[in-house]
Amino acid sequence: MWRQRRVLAAALACCLLAGCGQPLPAEEAEPQEPIMGTIAYVPLDDRPDNLERVVYLAESLGYELTMPEKDDYQTKLLGQPLNSNGTQSGDREDLYEWVLAQEAAGCDRYVLSLDQLLSGGLVNSRSLSVHVPLYLSDGTMLTEYQAVEQLLKTLAADEKNRVWLLESVMRLAPTVGYDHWDLEGYNALRSYGMEARPHLAGEELYPENIQADYRLGRDGTPLDPAAFGLTEEEITEYLSARTRKLKLSGWVQWILNGGTADDENDYGNFRLLIGVDDSSEEDSIQKNEIAYLRQGLRKGDALLSGVDDLAFKAVTKLYLEETDWQGASVAIQYFGGMENKPACAYDYQPLTDIVEEHLDFFGLTDGTGNSTTLDVLVLTQPEDEMKKEAYCRELIEQLNENREAHIPTILIDAGNGAYGTTFHEALTQKSELGWLLSYAGFLDMAIVTGTALSHGVARYAFLQNGQSNLQTERAFIKTLADSILKDFCYKNVVRDDLLAYIRNDLSGNPDNFYQPELDLEAVQSRLEMGMEKSTEAVIKNLERSNFVSALPTRQPYAERGWCDIWLDEYSFPWNRAFEISMEIHLGPFSQPHKKFLGIYYR
Repeated sequence: MWRQRRVLAAALACCLLAGCGQPLPAEEAEPQEPIMGTIAYVPLDDRPDNLERVVYLAESLGYELTMPEKDDYQTKLLGQPLNSNGTQSGDREDLYEWVLAQEAAGCDRYVLSLDQLLSGGLVNSRSLSVHVPLYLSDGTMLTEYQAVEQLLKTLAADEKNRVWLLESVMRLAPTVGYDHWDLEGYNALRSYGMEARPHLAGEELYPENIQADYRLGRDGTPLDPAAFGLTEEEITEYLSARTRKLKLSGWVQWILNGGTADDENDYGNFRLLIGVDDSSEEDSIQKNEIAYLRQGLRKGDALLSGVDDLAFKAVTKLYLEETDWQGASVAIQYFGGMENKPACAYDYQPLTDIVEEHLDFFGLTDGTGNSTTLDVLVLTQPEDEMKKEAYCRELIEQLNENREAHIPTILIDAGNGAYGTTFHEALTQKSELGWLLSYAGFLDMAIVTGTALSHGVARYAFLQNGQSNLQTERAFIKTLADSILKDFCYKNVVRDDLLAYIRNDLSGNPDNFYQPELDLEAVQSRLEMGMEKSTEAVIKNLERSNFVSALPTRQPYAERGWCDIWLDEYSFPWNRAFEISMEIHLGPFSQPHKKFLGIYYR
């Protein structure tokens, strides 16, 4: 035993003396001009998936994002301080004029959320049941239809513009804690929305027909609001919001399809990306809406599951189109045995269908079993509860095999919490997290596929193009670190502690810190202490990792060592415990770390 220890110590000393993980020469301090140019971006709202994570992704591809003032697109829940426009929602007039100002300044790339521009954000789009005109700063009044028509015509007048419009199919129920809806009302409306409606097809699919069928069950008989614990007034308000949103979506499609007789503009450089918000696998109230919007899609448009990942998909696809992406062959491997079922109760399709639709959107072909250039590993919910450990072990073994073979890999955790912290702990102990192209598992299952594939395909295509510089690499590191740290450490560890602390110790509401008003300093302190403890092992793994810095398409395969990571500036978007924002700080990159007895050393 003593002799073995001496050999081990000597070998380790040699490894360390060989310069493993030494810092690279001094890095550039001055910001560099974006490789790909600037994107004018109007976010869906101010949550991290629509804000800082989009910034990271864009910068990792060589873009710079320019955005309006945050006050113009924030969402505030009941009882919280209002925006400067005196409302809980975004400022549609300011945003409209901001986009026009970007165009006047010569911008030629846009990613624009129609929910924000027309409704003041995703949440308000679910509650706005009447059409409200826009009153511009020069005194002009525009209806919502006029506003979107003029905006699109203005952007289309410059043939150099490339415009991505983000839209959503309204989810089955409004947001708890916004407007007047509480959890009881949300559950009642969700049950009402999940009821199957008569199926419409072909020429029957237009808003007035869909609206008429909102109140009918599958057999054509009226649904009784009282049977769901709802009043007629509540149902009328709910269905009016659906109708308004559907008609505005149809109007946008009509414009893009050349419906305006006096419009000589070409909308060929416009793309409409529609996301299906929280749904159900049943034939719900969304079914006819989805079918109607699918009819209006042009070549290049898409309708996919997920809403909070829309900006990820748009930025990535913009990059792919601008760099003449030729696609890639991928191998999809599922672990857990439940891939033919929806990943959660809020998906309207089986997981395999959602994956396939996203593969098609990004120009990927499933080459499983043949020669592939990219791997996608997916953990599903466990088919057999007794085999959960085996499912995790098999996936991690495959991940480590890919790492040794230098096969770029995307990892999706679609287990929806079924594995607790077991999977994350095993990944942290037995894999090299920082080597992944992308990872997703945080938040709703409906968006994990789009999130992981957006980031993974973006990174893969960027490496193929050989455009890397210091700033793009550091932005990529932030995209991956943000996703892993929030899922591993906040979602399944710190958040659970905070929920109990707020409810039991502070007698508060974790879904809204202002109803009743909490001791915000105590909550912040609890968050910081929890994150400091829970992130330690994961950060250590990342700091000992290497990341792929070159693919053999243009130059030899290469890796670089990760850097030191530290976190601060934690905050709670929307003043609730559901999610957090944080600042990710990075030290200098290092030379590639060396592996010794399965461990990467700095």
